[in-house]
Amino acid sequence: MYYAYVVLSAVIVLVLNNFFDILKQSYSWWLVPLMLVGFFLVFMVLHFALFVSMIVFTDTKKEPRENTKFFRYMAKITLPIIAGAARVKIVSEGVEKLPQDTEMLFVCNHQHNFDPAVMLMVFPDSRIGFIGKKEIYKEMPFIGKAMHNLNSFPIDRENDREAAKTIIKAIKTIKNKVASIALFPEGYTNYNDDTLLPFRNGSFKIATKTQVPIAVCAINNTKSIVKNAFRRTTRIEFRLLEVIYPEQYEGMSTVEIGDMIHKIMQEGVTELKKLKY
Repeated sequence: MYYAYVVLSAVIVLVLNNFFDILKQSYSWWLVPLMLVGFFLVFMVLHFALFVSMIVFTDTKKEPRENTKFFRYMAKITLPIIAGAARVKIVSEGVEKLPQDTEMLFVCNHQHNFDPAVMLMVFPDSRIGFIGKKEIYKEMPFIGKAMHNLNSFPIDRENDREAAKTIIKAIKTIKNKVASIALFPEGYTNYNDDTLLPFRNGSFKIATKTQVPIAVCAINNTKSIVKNAFRRTTRIEFRLLEVIYPEQYEGMSTVEIGDMIHKIMQEGVTELKKLKY
């Protein structure tokens, strides 16, 4: 999108050049690049102001809006700008396996709170909503409001009844074709990311009740973003390991599905950990 802002800035400068003689003088050559940079910065400030205001004025007490097309568009073009400024480079593999024009259940290992943002950048057109820990909404309200705008739901990991309500909401979100759902079946951020934590297999009811494909993903090195931000490049490795279709898990219990996915994901994470940065 910032390319569009560059072009728009150049157009404005050209138009102004036709109305103000000062820009045509030989001694004013420096005004053109200065104005070009100035207009570009104004557009960028307005862009971020709009994006931030959309988040700040979100009421998380209301149900997520079904039509989040404009916010998703803003997130699609804003997140890469932020990632580029923070010197985050995402290397993705296997995304061509993702089926088109269908809702999905995305599952991935969990290393950092930045994991959802990476998934949004890897799958920018997939209309993903997330199931995230309820603490995000209390401890990081800005992030919680952004997630809310993406058809996401908080989950109480210590209260099975409340967790079940969240799962039901996610099922309805997929069945109503509002969004796909992404979750981290480990349930917690894994600080020892060599070995996956045990899965909370109840979350796979989302798949069995909706009969959607399950996209099994693996991510590595998001924990380095904070340490490296703005100082050196952080290379994030992301892989879509396998897409499991409903006929492949038909008749399986959520425990059996969890065991199958745990094995696939563990192998994928192990492979990513071997890569050199």
